Amino acid sequence: MPQVNKQAIAAAFGRAAQSYANHDALQRHSAQGLLALLGDIAPSRVLDAGCGPGGNSRVWRSRGCHVTAMDLSAPMLEQARSNEAADAYLLADIEAIPLADAGFDLVWSHLAVQWCASLPQALAELYRVTRPGGQVAFTTLLNDSLPELNQAWRAIDDRAHANRFLTAQQLTEALSGWRCRVKRQTVTLPFDDALQAMRSLKGIGATHLHEGRAGKLLTRRALQQLALAWPQQNGKFPLTYQLFHGIIERD
Repeated sequence: MPQVNKQAIAAAFGRAAQSYANHDALQRHSAQGLLALLGDIAPSRVLDAGCGPGGNSRVWRSRGCHVTAMDLSAPMLEQARSNEAADAYLLADIEAIPLADAGFDLVWSHLAVQWCASLPQALAELYRVTRPGGQVAFTTLLNDSLPELNQAWRAIDDRAHANRFLTAQQLTEALSGWRCRVKRQTVTLPFDDALQAMRSLKGIGATHLHEGRAGKLLTRRALQQLALAWPQQNGKFPLTYQLFHGIIERD
């Protein structure tokens, strides 16, 4: 697996802190999927691990929970603070959470663990800070996400233009030994053109590539090639995400 540069990831998301809410359609659809799997619960203390600008933190806080919002990106955490999303704020890495064991009824980590170097380590940390009888609720992306983007770029070069995510089998293996339930969800978002689709990724900060990038500007000609190669649906330029939701029961 390519080396994970946490500083570069934090910087990419930090640049998107103020634009995130304008491009979070995937996050909203996905959060509803995770909430549906989680069911009707009433946790007292919640950790939002990978909180971004705090949209999910605000949901849990509105339900009367005491919420700690945690993120790797200082600008994202500051945006969450300005949104009054939580009761406490923590700048930290999911793979090394600087908190005591068993402090939360619910540890919620939505579309964050795919940026970790080790999924087992990330899940072990989330599990560690959950109290016995509590739950870890997480969502991540699967390897067959963004097929349209990948197909379009293959018309131009053979470089990776999207990260390679884990397979459902790898995720299932990572959950081995824990009491859990899982669900898959597909979300397809339509855009008016290829540039708008790619800007949606930039708008949420999901632009860091673990394998690096060529650093070339997207020329008008390349954009035209992308548009021609992009598999359209009803005149729209779709981006399809394959999501994996998991609920781990803390023993």
